[in-house]
Amino acid sequence: MDPTPEPSSTITRYSAFFPYYLREHARPATRALHYLGTGLTLIVLALAIAVDPWWLAAMPVVGYGFAWTGHMLVERNRPATFRYPLWSLVSDYRMAFLWATGRLGRHLAAAGIASPRRRR
Repeated sequence: MDPTPEPSSTITRYSAFFPYYLREHARPATRALHYLGTGLTLIVLALAIAVDPWWLAAMPVVGYGFAWTGHMLVERNRPATFRYPLWSLVSDYRMAFLWATGRLGRHLAAAGIASPRRRR
C-alpha cells in the first residue's frame, strides 16, 4: 500500500485520495454533517424528478452547505472539494454509503483514524 501524500502534494490516484479524504473527515461531527448534506441531496434529487427540475439547483447548496460548515466549524480545515472536486463528490457519497451499511470503520482504521470507544 502506497503512503498517502501530504495535502501539499498532488494526489494522482483515487486509491491514494480516499484515505486522505477520510483523514480530512476525522471528527465524527464532521462526518455527520456530511451524511446529513448527502442525504438531503438525495431528497432534493427525488423532488426534482417528482415535482420540478428546478430543485436540482438546491443540490449543491444543501450538500456543500452542511459539508463546508463541518469543515469550518468542526474539523477546521479546507474542504478537499477545492483541489479535487470530482473525487470529493464521489467520496462524499462513498463515505455516506459505507457508513449507512456499517462498513466505514475498517476504512477509517486503514486511514489511521481511531474509532471512539463505545460505552457499555
